[in-house]
Amino acid sequence: MKLLVHRWSGSTPPSEAELRDHYRQEGLNPYSWSNGPGDTYAAHSHAYHKVIYVVRGSISWILPEHDLQIETGPGDRLDLPWGTLHAAEVGLQGVTCLEAHVD
Repeated sequence: MKLLVHRWSGSTPPSEAELRDHYRQEGLNPYSWSNGPGDTYAAHSHAYHKVIYVVRGSISWILPEHDLQIETGPGDRLDLPWGTLHAAEVGLQGVTCLEAHVD
């Protein structure tokens, strides 16, 4: 898996049920998490691949090793490979995401 961002191209944001269907089609079982406006995560990495869809709100992903910041909003998907150093900052409306791990 490599770092990928898929932007939602629909005219209206998808529902959580629609996004869960996308996961099911890939054989993944997501869980939901939320954060309040302005919450941050310090730079860290994981020993697994993450597939994240934004359900509501927004979150910026900061990839310090790539000097890159990626803004994501409703329907956007981030595929984050294991070991990728990343930080995050939640937008002004807070954020709710669905996340699944790929072994």
